[in-house]
Amino acid sequence: MIRERAYPVDPWHIRETRLDLDLLAQSESVFALSNGHIGIRGNLDEGEPHGLPGSYLNSFYELRPLPHAEGGYGFPESGQTMVNVTNAKLMRLLVNDEPFDVRYGELRSHERCLDMRAGTLERVVEWISPSGQGVRVRTIRLVSFTQRAVVAILYEVEPLEGSARLILQSELVANEQLPPMSKDPRVAAVLDRPLQAEEMMEQRTGGILVHRTKASDLRMAAAMEHLVDTPGRHAITTEGHPDWLRTTVACRLEPGQKLRVVKLAAYGWSSMRSLPALRDQVGAALASARLDGWEGLVQQQQEYLDAFWDHSDVKVEGDPEVQQAVRFGLFHTLQAGARAEKRPIGSKGLTGPGYDGHTFWDAETFVLPALTYTQPSAAADVLRWRHSTLDLARERAQTLGLQGAAFPWRTIRGQECSGYWPAGTAGFHIAADIADAVRRYVQATGDYDFEREVGLELLVETARLWRSLGHHDRHGRFHIDGVTGPDEYTAVVNDNIYTNLMAQQNLMTAVDACKRHPDLARKFGVDDEEAASWRDAAAAVHLPYDKELGVHQQCEGFTRLQEWDFENTPPEAYPLLLNFPYFDLYRKQVIKQADLVMAMFLRGDAFTPEEKSRNFAYYDARTVRDSSLSACVQAVLAAETGHLELAHDYLGEAALMDLHDLHQNARDGVHVASLAGTWMSLVAGLGGMRDFNGQLSFAPRLPSRINNLEFSLLWRGLRLRVAVTADEVTYSLRNGGGSARLTLIHHGKELEVTQVQPVTMPIPPAVTVGPAPSQPHGRAPVRRAVH
Repeated sequence: MIRERAYPVDPWHIRETRLDLDLLAQSESVFALSNGHIGIRGNLDEGEPHGLPGSYLNSFYELRPLPHAEGGYGFPESGQTMVNVTNAKLMRLLVNDEPFDVRYGELRSHERCLDMRAGTLERVVEWISPSGQGVRVRTIRLVSFTQRAVVAILYEVEPLEGSARLILQSELVANEQLPPMSKDPRVAAVLDRPLQAEEMMEQRTGGILVHRTKASDLRMAAAMEHLVDTPGRHAITTEGHPDWLRTTVACRLEPGQKLRVVKLAAYGWSSMRSLPALRDQVGAALASARLDGWEGLVQQQQEYLDAFWDHSDVKVEGDPEVQQAVRFGLFHTLQAGARAEKRPIGSKGLTGPGYDGHTFWDAETFVLPALTYTQPSAAADVLRWRHSTLDLARERAQTLGLQGAAFPWRTIRGQECSGYWPAGTAGFHIAADIADAVRRYVQATGDYDFEREVGLELLVETARLWRSLGHHDRHGRFHIDGVTGPDEYTAVVNDNIYTNLMAQQNLMTAVDACKRHPDLARKFGVDDEEAASWRDAAAAVHLPYDKELGVHQQCEGFTRLQEWDFENTPPEAYPLLLNFPYFDLYRKQVIKQADLVMAMFLRGDAFTPEEKSRNFAYYDARTVRDSSLSACVQAVLAAETGHLELAHDYLGEAALMDLHDLHQNARDGVHVASLAGTWMSLVAGLGGMRDFNGQLSFAPRLPSRINNLEFSLLWRGLRLRVAVTADEVTYSLRNGGGSARLTLIHHGKELEVTQVQPVTMPIPPAVTVGPAPSQPHGRAPVRRAVH
């Protein structure tokens, strides 16, 4: 685990002031750079030592066998794993024939800094070689937001005393050796050297490598070029091999002189384009980068991020750790989706190989809300990718004997890759999560062209899935049986409330969209009778309720299950799924992550305030947060039910998930959904933002330690700024001119905001109803108020 305050608290930077070799893998994830198309882990420039090397291209994967202990009809037989592609980060330095390696000689200082305003990772090192030659090395790298195919690295080295002969070896390396990632020998064989060489071209200052995957038949190209600036005589040569290219720069420098090398690298991949076409594509990307040069690329990166932060920044006064963490979360959320462009957002983004690089429901439910209100074009592109996989989802539904579209629980390309059906196939709620993301995007942007081109068909096919998956009983109630909700410790159940309520909304959203686009609905085969059947099902959805306890049941019969023995569960037994059989988890009242609580957030319009308070207290006492997706949602409901200090505690856990490596798995990549959830905890939690039925509303309240909270939203082309203090909130528009007007709800009262006239409103005191929530023994979040 990363020890607390491993990174000094700084509002705009993540700094590592000393190198801890035991935490290399975790820091490589934290310092990863990406633009949604390319991702490079924060490995040291010279490549060694490393925790886990990694360079990734969105959706570039290899097929692998998907083993099942016992096969069954409809089980997926093939999995997909993100490939570690050609590494362009490597810059090896030799000082008077001694390799620069932090494990040898004397490391006088070593600092790395992720600048979230500049979009760069900088490293400054002073190192004394074993023979006594000192050098200062400064590197800066970026993955360009404006030129999606480009990675750029500035490498500077100068001798500290005495003349030095410097040899810099800059490389492209394919099929680099990785730590073993799977105990299955069949999988390991697939992932061992997954790239087959197709072409290698070398030039004096760089070259290109083209490779192809063995089974998925995807082609990729990586190219590099170097701009060298150094006083006096120097030599540049390049040599190549099918799996590597090396450009070498040699020079001799005196103290005060500096070798400066700019490395430009470009990536491209395709499942259809020919080798010459892909080769030319990366060549063109290099030409574009060379035209702008290092300074131009840095300026473009700065301007892109200036615009992003101007309409997306969240300011928190009173908790500097959370201030740093929410910007870290927004930065990584942007990196995951900015240039994904009709590709998915994986649960680790492009920061590591966790979960094989797969996308889950996390993307639509946690990541896309943050993007919808800050970078809506990125949210739309993820939904366009889902739409592009619709035929595969229809095919999967047919295999399962259902109508409509059954989207995969985990995937890269669109096929189901989950080998465990109770948590995979049975997790049908992903269909409603996708529909909810469509609803939210259209509602927030007013982009009805998108609804016609993409959204309506997604809504129709997911509505058909629910109508065929559910059934009416003899009393007319509509049930959805045999499914798994967000809580993966309660699997294959009847009438999971989250699933039922999200399906209900999916059905009604589809009905409304068909009314808006009747011609297109008819094209998709929707007639009045089918739409009426969706309305009937939605109106009759069954929501299990325990009258004796006065709470909703997470699923039918949940509250009569045996209680989990939390008192006798030691801390080292968490996460429970690694220490107890699923059989034991499935039959007891123990919850991995917010489920019914999640329903009260996304479908808060279906519950009364009193029901929310009672439900939250009951389920908080049974939720162990073995999932990183839980704390942010619990923060939102704790705030809504008036438990503001607890909301702050949960906010802190979500915010520090990766910076403190709370789940001890940051080595595999950051938790993009939890990072986006930090934004959710602040904006929807403490800010009280909701968007039910096309109406934007706020009910802000702050805990004792947070003095001020400011955030911005994009809503139908308008930039709304919300500034909250302990006693009042000011709503203002930052664009649209004098004619722009936005009607919103503040603590139940309607008001109108214009650019000319901001509106300041008092914040009523919090009112708590029902019992105070408690947590399972030993599982309470760390208190923020005492820090």
